[in-house]
Amino acid sequence: MNKEVLLKIKGRVQGIGFRYWAVKKAREIGGISGWVHNEADGSVEILMRGEEVLVDRMIAACHEGPLLARVDRVEFVVGRISSFLPEIEDGIFRRV
Repeated sequence: MNKEVLLKIKGRVQGIGFRYWAVKKAREIGGISGWVHNEADGSVEILMRGEEVLVDRMIAACHEGPLLARVDRVEFVVGRISSFLPEIEDGIFRRV
């Protein structure tokens, strides 16, 4: 079963390679489409879709983040729609 989630990751997550790490981790896990980007408030957002078990694995990884990150909180965002952010492209996970 496919699962789609929008995460907001708070803590020391900008300026330490979190987006690069997220793209690498998504490719390592495989089967995850979506994007990652920095928010003006210092958080990182990830929109992803894939098989439930793969998405859950990526969510678990986001609680840790890369070596230099300090993840204080991972929030699930419900119902936020923005025309400024791209749709998910199947088979692609990228930085935007």
